[in-house]
Amino acid sequence: MGLSELRHCRLCPRQCGADRLAGKAGFCGATGETVRVARVAPHMWEEPVLSGEKGSGTIFFSSCSLRCVFCQNIQISREAVGENLSIEQLGDCMLELQAQGVHNINFVTPGHYILHIREALQKIRGRDLTIPVVYNSSGYERPESLSLLKGLIDIYLPDFKYMSPALSERYSNARDYSQVAKTAIAAMVDQVGAPVLSREGYMVRGVMVRHLALPGQEIDSKRILKYLYESYGDEIYISLMSQYTPMSQVASKFPELNRKLSRRQYARLVEYALTLGFDNGFIQEGDAAQESFIPPFM
Repeated sequence: MGLSELRHCRLCPRQCGADRLAGKAGFCGATGETVRVARVAPHMWEEPVLSGEKGSGTIFFSSCSLRCVFCQNIQISREAVGENLSIEQLGDCMLELQAQGVHNINFVTPGHYILHIREALQKIRGRDLTIPVVYNSSGYERPESLSLLKGLIDIYLPDFKYMSPALSERYSNARDYSQVAKTAIAAMVDQVGAPVLSREGYMVRGVMVRHLALPGQEIDSKRILKYLYESYGDEIYISLMSQYTPMSQVASKFPELNRKLSRRQYARLVEYALTLGFDNGFIQEGDAAQESFIPPFM
């Protein structure tokens, strides 16, 4: 399967069918044979098993098939800030990051560029690129598309944003989000298996599911945690995030989101996760809800 599939693109669950090779933007906003990249740099703000001491080698892709109303990276998800790179240049970016000593290559919001990533990895994986590869996504993925990366991805890092269809429709225009995410995460676990750490304590294989707790949505967050524990137990890592930052675009249309997560709500979620029995997990301490946690883009 080559880039010709982009003539009627169905990579993401939107399955919009846009002819991206003819310059027509899909729902995600991506067009053409190139990939649009907003940032290539070591990133120190991932979970400790990913960032370690030298950072995770992030490659932030422009555009997004989900487009959450509260997105912290709106410059790239909506405005598509970035530069166009060929598949060969994408491979060079990976090798340059590896040369800087990062612990892994971390593709951020990569779903609409799966075909490009596949070709780039097939050229260098195992021969020149020897560090783990992370697929860092919204969780809104088609298993059929993820299957194209089998044997090329070591670590899946999906979000599980919502359980409620009403919430996912309101905030991400994706009423089917929870069912799609459940199916996608199952495919990821099936593909890479249980977590494996190196001798140094860095993640080299497995799945870590992130959940960004939203203000006022404690019940939905607990439903997600319960589902993940009952479905996978310690077969996955979880990362319970408190860093929700109210951005300017939510103030008028989504006033309920125009505030930070309360410390009490987050503390109750952490306690609930512990009560469920989670052992493999990460929480955020201190004031993580700061715009300083949002990286600069091109």
